[in-house]
Amino acid sequence: MNFKVKTSFLLLFVLNFFFAQTITFVSERSGQPLTKVSVFGKDGNILGFSDIDGKIEKSAIKPEQEKFKLIYDNLVLAELSYAEINKDVVKLNDKVREIEAVVIKKSKPAKYLFIKGNFNAYVTVNNKLNCYVDGVATYVFDNKTRKVKDIHVEQYRIFRLESATNEKKETGSWDYNSWLEMPKMKNVGNYEDYQTRRFKIKELKGTFKDEIEVTGEAFQEKELAFLGYRVFDMRSIMNLSFEKESKKQLKDFTEYNEIMFVKLKHKSEADYNQAIVYKNFYPTELDYSDKDNVQEVKYNKNQSNYSTKYWEDPSFPNMQTVFSSFFKDDLKEKQNAK
Repeated sequence: MNFKVKTSFLLLFVLNFFFAQTITFVSERSGQPLTKVSVFGKDGNILGFSDIDGKIEKSAIKPEQEKFKLIYDNLVLAELSYAEINKDVVKLNDKVREIEAVVIKKSKPAKYLFIKGNFNAYVTVNNKLNCYVDGVATYVFDNKTRKVKDIHVEQYRIFRLESATNEKKETGSWDYNSWLEMPKMKNVGNYEDYQTRRFKIKELKGTFKDEIEVTGEAFQEKELAFLGYRVFDMRSIMNLSFEKESKKQLKDFTEYNEIMFVKLKHKSEADYNQAIVYKNFYPTELDYSDKDNVQEVKYNKNQSNYSTKYWEDPSFPNMQTVFSSFFKDDLKEKQNAK
Protein backbone atom coordinates (compact mmCIF):
# COMPACT_ATOMS: atom_id res chain seq x y z
CA MET A 1 0.00 0.00 0.00
CA ASN A 2 1.58 3.28 -1.07
CA PHE A 3 1.94 6.38 1.08
CA LYS A 4 -1.01 8.26 -0.49
CA VAL A 5 -3.41 5.37 0.12
CA LYS A 6 -2.25 4.98 3.73
CA THR A 7 -2.66 8.70 4.27
CA SER A 8 -6.19 8.64 2.83
CA PHE A 9 -7.21 5.75 5.09
CA LEU A 10 -5.76 7.52 8.13
CA LEU A 11 -7.56 10.75 7.27
CA LEU A 12 -10.85 8.89 6.80
CA PHE A 13 -10.43 7.16 10.16
CA VAL A 14 -9.72 10.44 11.93
CA LEU A 15 -12.73 12.15 10.32
CA ASN A 16 -15.05 9.27 11.20
CA PHE A 17 -13.78 9.27 14.77
CA PHE A 18 -14.29 13.04 15.05
CA PHE A 19 -17.81 13.14 13.66
CA ALA A 20 -18.86 10.11 15.71
CA GLN A 21 -18.26 12.11 18.88
CA THR A 22 -21.20 14.44 18.24
CA ILE A 23 -24.97 14.25 17.81
CA THR A 24 -26.46 16.54 15.16
CA PHE A 25 -30.06 17.72 15.45
CA VAL A 26 -31.67 18.54 12.11
CA SER A 27 -35.10 19.71 11.01
CA GLU A 28 -37.31 16.91 9.75
CA ARG A 29 -38.89 19.41 7.35
CA SER A 30 -35.89 21.24 5.90
CA GLY A 31 -32.91 19.01 6.73
CA GLN A 32 -31.09 22.04 8.16
CA PRO A 33 -29.27 22.05 11.54
CA LEU A 34 -31.36 22.97 14.59
CA THR A 35 -29.48 25.40 16.81
CA LYS A 36 -30.27 26.07 20.48
CA VAL A 37 -31.83 22.70 21.29
CA SER A 38 -31.48 22.02 25.03
CA VAL A 39 -31.20 18.40 26.17
CA PHE A 40 -32.56 17.72 29.67
CA GLY A 41 -31.88 14.53 31.60
CA LYS A 42 -34.56 12.82 33.70
CA ASP A 43 -33.41 14.71 36.82
CA GLY A 44 -33.70 18.16 35.20
CA ASN A 45 -30.00 18.56 34.45
CA ILE A 46 -29.20 20.39 31.19
CA LEU A 47 -26.83 17.99 29.44
CA GLY A 48 -26.28 19.81 26.16
CA PHE A 49 -27.17 22.82 24.03
CA SER A 50 -26.75 22.54 20.27
CA ASP A 51 -24.47 25.00 18.46
CA ILE A 52 -25.03 26.71 15.11
CA ASP A 53 -24.23 23.41 13.35
CA GLY A 54 -26.91 21.63 15.42
CA LYS A 55 -24.28 19.62 17.32
CA ILE A 56 -23.86 18.54 20.94
CA GLU A 57 -21.16 16.33 22.42
CA LYS A 58 -22.21 12.67 22.42
CA SER A 59 -20.25 12.13 25.65
CA ALA A 60 -22.84 14.25 27.50
CA ILE A 61 -25.52 11.60 26.86
CA LYS A 62 -25.40 8.73 29.36
CA PRO A 63 -27.50 5.52 29.27
CA GLU A 64 -28.39 5.84 32.97
CA GLN A 65 -30.40 8.98 32.20
CA GLU A 66 -32.84 6.70 30.32
CA LYS A 67 -35.15 9.49 29.06
CA PHE A 68 -34.18 12.80 27.50
CA LYS A 69 -36.40 15.84 27.08
CA LEU A 70 -35.52 18.14 24.16
CA ILE A 71 -36.45 21.81 24.49
CA TYR A 72 -36.58 24.08 21.44
CA ASP A 73 -37.99 27.60 21.27
CA ASN A 74 -38.80 27.27 25.03
CA LEU A 75 -41.17 24.34 24.42
CA VAL A 76 -40.84 20.57 24.72
CA LEU A 77 -39.97 19.34 21.24
CA ALA A 78 -39.53 15.63 21.95
CA GLU A 79 -38.92 13.03 24.65
CA LEU A 80 -36.43 10.39 23.52
CA SER A 81 -34.94 7.22 24.93
CA TYR A 82 -31.17 6.67 25.00
CA ALA A 83 -31.41 4.46 21.90
CA GLU A 84 -33.35 7.16 20.03
CA ILE A 85 -30.95 10.00 20.83
CA ASN A 86 -27.63 8.11 20.71
CA LYS A 87 -27.18 8.56 16.95
CA ASP A 88 -24.98 10.65 14.70
CA VAL A 89 -28.03 12.49 13.29
CA VAL A 90 -31.40 12.97 15.03
CA LYS A 91 -34.27 14.34 12.95
CA LEU A 92 -36.81 16.46 14.81
CA ASN A 93 -40.16 18.01 13.92
CA ASP A 94 -39.38 21.65 14.78
CA LYS A 95 -42.77 23.12 13.87
CA VAL A 96 -43.92 23.71 17.45
CA ARG A 97 -45.61 27.10 16.89
CA GLU A 98 -45.85 29.90 14.41
CA ILE A 99 -43.14 32.56 14.60
CA GLU A 100 -44.67 35.80 15.92
CA ALA A 101 -43.92 38.81 13.71
CA VAL A 102 -42.36 41.86 15.37
CA VAL A 103 -44.95 44.66 15.47
CA ILE A 104 -43.61 47.90 13.95
CA LYS A 105 -45.48 50.77 15.62
CA LYS A 106 -43.75 53.60 13.71
CA SER A 107 -41.49 53.27 10.71
CA LYS A 108 -40.21 56.84 10.52
CA PRO A 109 -36.66 57.01 11.99
CA ALA A 110 -36.04 59.26 15.01
CA LYS A 111 -33.33 59.82 17.61
CA TYR A 112 -34.01 56.55 19.41
CA LEU A 113 -35.09 53.10 18.33
CA PHE A 114 -37.06 51.10 20.93
CA ILE A 115 -37.17 47.32 20.85
CA LYS A 116 -39.62 45.86 23.34
CA GLY A 117 -39.66 42.14 24.00
CA ASN A 118 -39.73 39.16 26.33
CA PHE A 119 -36.68 37.85 28.14
CA ASN A 120 -35.60 34.99 30.34
CA ALA A 121 -32.32 34.11 32.05
CA TYR A 122 -31.20 31.25 34.25
CA VAL A 123 -28.10 29.81 35.89
CA THR A 124 -27.15 26.16 36.21
CA VAL A 125 -24.43 24.81 38.49
CA ASN A 126 -23.02 21.40 37.58
CA ASN A 127 -25.87 21.20 35.05
CA LYS A 128 -28.60 21.69 37.69
CA LEU A 129 -30.86 24.76 37.75
CA ASN A 130 -29.91 27.30 40.42
CA CYS A 131 -32.13 30.35 39.70
CA TYR A 132 -34.42 31.74 37.00
CA VAL A 133 -35.97 35.06 35.88
CA ASP A 134 -38.27 36.13 33.06
CA GLY A 135 -40.14 39.28 32.13
CA VAL A 136 -40.76 42.12 29.70
CA ALA A 137 -38.20 44.81 28.86
CA THR A 138 -37.51 47.57 26.34
CA TYR A 139 -34.06 48.25 24.90
CA VAL A 140 -33.34 51.80 23.78
CA PHE A 141 -30.83 52.16 20.95
CA ASP A 142 -29.19 55.31 19.68
CA ASN A 143 -30.40 55.30 16.10
CA LYS A 144 -27.18 56.87 14.83
CA THR A 145 -24.57 54.67 16.57
CA ARG A 146 -26.86 51.61 16.88
CA LYS A 147 -25.56 51.13 20.45
CA VAL A 148 -27.71 50.31 23.48
CA LYS A 149 -28.43 53.52 25.43
CA ASP A 150 -30.64 52.08 28.14
CA ILE A 151 -32.54 48.98 29.25
CA HIS A 152 -35.96 49.42 30.86
CA VAL A 153 -37.28 46.40 32.75
CA GLU A 154 -41.07 46.78 32.75
CA GLN A 155 -42.06 43.72 34.81
CA TYR A 156 -40.49 40.44 35.85
CA ARG A 157 -40.70 37.46 38.17
CA ILE A 158 -37.76 35.67 39.76
CA PHE A 159 -37.40 32.11 41.09
CA ARG A 160 -34.76 30.46 43.25
CA LEU A 161 -34.14 26.94 44.51
CA GLU A 162 -34.73 26.56 48.23
CA SER A 163 -31.67 24.29 48.56
CA ALA A 164 -29.16 26.98 47.50
CA THR A 165 -26.85 28.42 50.20
CA ASN A 166 -23.94 30.84 50.38
CA GLU A 167 -21.31 28.82 52.23
CA LYS A 168 -18.13 30.73 51.42
CA LYS A 169 -15.95 27.72 50.64
CA GLU A 170 -18.57 25.64 48.81
CA THR A 171 -19.10 27.37 45.46
CA GLY A 172 -21.23 24.49 44.18
CA SER A 173 -23.94 25.26 46.76
CA TRP A 174 -24.10 29.04 46.24
CA ASP A 175 -27.19 30.99 45.24
CA TYR A 176 -26.14 32.57 41.93
CA ASN A 177 -29.09 34.96 41.57
CA SER A 178 -26.66 37.91 41.36
CA TRP A 179 -25.65 36.52 37.94
CA LEU A 180 -29.18 37.01 36.58
CA GLU A 181 -28.29 40.15 34.66
CA MET A 182 -30.24 41.37 31.66
CA PRO A 183 -28.77 40.47 28.26
CA LYS A 184 -26.46 43.37 27.33
CA MET A 185 -26.88 42.98 23.55
CA LYS A 186 -23.90 45.30 23.16
CA ASN A 187 -23.27 44.84 19.45
CA VAL A 188 -26.59 43.61 18.09
CA GLY A 189 -26.72 46.66 15.84
CA ASN A 190 -23.03 46.37 14.91
CA TYR A 191 -22.28 42.65 14.86
CA GLU A 192 -19.31 43.34 12.55
CA ASP A 193 -17.49 44.64 15.65
CA TYR A 194 -17.06 41.02 16.72
CA GLN A 195 -14.83 40.33 13.72
CA THR A 196 -11.59 40.42 15.70
CA ARG A 197 -9.03 37.85 16.81
CA ARG A 198 -10.83 37.50 20.13
CA PHE A 199 -13.96 36.02 18.57
CA LYS A 200 -14.97 33.42 16.01
CA ILE A 201 -18.02 34.04 13.83
CA LYS A 202 -20.17 31.52 11.96
CA GLU A 203 -23.29 32.17 9.90
CA LEU A 204 -26.24 29.96 9.09
CA LYS A 205 -28.90 30.83 6.53
CA GLY A 206 -31.94 28.97 7.78
CA THR A 207 -35.35 28.34 6.31
CA PHE A 208 -37.03 31.17 8.21
CA LYS A 209 -34.16 33.31 9.55
CA ASP A 210 -30.45 34.07 9.28
CA GLU A 211 -28.35 33.28 12.35
CA ILE A 212 -24.91 34.46 13.47
CA GLU A 213 -22.93 32.65 16.17
CA VAL A 214 -20.13 34.51 17.98
CA THR A 215 -17.83 32.52 20.29
CA GLY A 216 -15.00 33.61 22.59
CA GLU A 217 -12.89 32.15 25.39
CA ALA A 218 -10.45 33.05 28.17
CA PHE A 219 -8.32 31.34 30.86
CA GLN A 220 -8.02 28.15 28.82
CA GLU A 221 -4.47 27.26 29.83
CA LYS A 222 -4.02 28.95 33.20
CA GLU A 223 -6.51 29.60 35.98
CA LEU A 224 -7.21 33.02 37.45
CA ALA A 225 -6.61 33.26 41.21
CA PHE A 226 -8.55 35.93 43.11
CA LEU A 227 -9.21 36.28 46.88
CA GLY A 228 -8.92 32.56 47.50
CA TYR A 229 -11.02 31.53 44.49
CA ARG A 230 -10.00 29.96 41.19
CA VAL A 231 -11.60 30.65 37.81
CA PHE A 232 -10.84 28.56 34.74
CA ASP A 233 -12.11 27.80 31.22
CA MET A 234 -14.37 30.77 30.52
CA ARG A 235 -16.30 30.52 27.23
CA SER A 236 -19.14 32.46 25.69
CA ILE A 237 -21.55 31.77 22.83
CA MET A 238 -23.84 34.45 21.39
CA ASN A 239 -26.50 33.82 18.77
CA LEU A 240 -28.03 36.71 16.85
CA SER A 241 -31.05 36.06 14.61
CA PHE A 242 -32.35 38.29 11.82
CA GLU A 243 -35.04 38.20 9.16
CA LYS A 244 -34.12 35.85 6.34
CA GLU A 245 -32.08 37.43 3.52
CA SER A 246 -32.15 40.81 5.32
CA LYS A 247 -29.43 43.43 5.74
CA LYS A 248 -29.15 42.37 9.42
CA GLN A 249 -29.98 45.80 10.77
CA LEU A 250 -31.75 46.47 14.06
CA LYS A 251 -35.13 46.58 12.32
CA ASP A 252 -34.42 43.02 11.07
CA PHE A 253 -33.46 41.69 14.53
CA THR A 254 -35.60 38.76 15.75
CA GLU A 255 -33.81 36.99 18.63
CA TYR A 256 -30.79 37.11 20.95
CA ASN A 257 -29.29 34.20 22.92
CA GLU A 258 -26.19 34.19 25.08
CA ILE A 259 -24.48 31.44 27.09
CA MET A 260 -21.49 31.95 29.39
CA PHE A 261 -19.54 29.00 30.80
CA VAL A 262 -17.18 29.35 33.75
CA LYS A 263 -15.48 26.84 36.06
CA LEU A 264 -15.18 28.08 39.62
CA LYS A 265 -13.96 26.78 42.96
CA HIS A 266 -12.57 27.86 46.32
CA LYS A 267 -8.91 26.96 46.74
CA SER A 268 -9.91 24.42 49.40
CA GLU A 269 -12.24 22.56 47.01
CA ALA A 270 -10.81 19.60 45.12
CA ASP A 271 -12.82 20.04 41.92
CA TYR A 272 -14.16 22.90 39.84
CA ASN A 273 -17.89 23.59 39.71
CA GLN A 274 -19.32 24.31 36.25
CA ALA A 275 -21.58 27.37 36.22
CA ILE A 276 -23.49 28.23 33.04
CA VAL A 277 -25.52 31.41 32.51
CA TYR A 278 -28.23 31.48 29.82
CA LYS A 279 -29.75 34.81 28.67
CA ASN A 280 -32.40 35.22 25.97
CA PHE A 281 -34.37 38.10 24.44
CA TYR A 282 -37.25 37.88 21.94
CA PRO A 283 -38.40 41.16 20.30
CA THR A 284 -42.14 41.79 20.01
CA GLU A 285 -42.40 45.52 19.14
CA LEU A 286 -40.25 48.08 17.36
CA ASP A 287 -40.79 51.83 17.65
CA TYR A 288 -39.03 55.17 17.03
CA SER A 289 -39.13 58.35 19.12
CA ASP A 290 -37.07 61.42 19.98
CA LYS A 291 -37.86 60.95 23.68
CA ASP A 292 -37.03 58.13 26.05
CA ASN A 293 -39.95 57.99 28.48
CA VAL A 294 -40.52 54.23 28.84
CA GLN A 295 -42.01 53.25 32.20
CA GLU A 296 -39.88 50.85 34.23
CA VAL A 297 -39.58 49.11 37.59
CA LYS A 298 -36.49 48.65 39.72
CA TYR A 299 -34.82 45.36 38.86
CA ASN A 300 -34.31 43.88 42.34
CA LYS A 301 -33.17 40.26 42.20
CA ASN A 302 -34.61 39.54 45.65
CA GLN A 303 -38.23 40.04 44.59
CA SER A 304 -40.61 39.79 41.65
CA ASN A 305 -42.31 42.90 40.25
CA TYR A 306 -45.23 42.57 37.83
CA SER A 307 -48.72 43.97 37.31
CA THR A 308 -50.04 41.49 34.72
CA LYS A 309 -49.69 37.75 34.14
CA TYR A 310 -47.56 38.31 31.02
CA TRP A 311 -46.29 34.70 31.10
CA GLU A 312 -49.78 33.40 30.23
CA ASP A 313 -49.48 34.80 26.71
CA PRO A 314 -49.03 31.74 24.43
CA SER A 315 -46.08 33.42 22.67
CA PHE A 316 -44.16 34.09 25.90
CA PRO A 317 -40.88 32.10 26.32
CA ASN A 318 -41.93 30.46 29.58
CA MET A 319 -39.07 28.18 30.59
CA GLN A 320 -40.39 28.19 34.17
CA THR A 321 -42.98 25.63 33.08
CA VAL A 322 -40.19 23.32 31.89
CA PHE A 323 -38.12 23.73 35.05
CA SER A 324 -41.08 23.32 37.43
CA SER A 325 -41.87 19.96 35.81
CA PHE A 326 -38.55 18.73 37.24
CA PHE A 327 -38.16 20.68 40.48
CA LYS A 328 -41.81 21.01 41.57
CA ASP A 329 -42.06 22.95 44.87
CA ASP A 330 -38.27 23.42 45.20
CA LEU A 331 -38.42 26.24 42.66
CA LYS A 332 -39.87 29.17 44.62
CA GLU A 333 -40.99 32.51 43.22
CA LYS A 334 -39.87 35.56 45.20
CA GLN A 335 -42.69 37.74 46.51
CA ASN A 336 -44.25 40.20 44.06
CA ALA A 337 -43.58 43.84 44.96
CA LYS A 338 -46.89 45.03 43.45
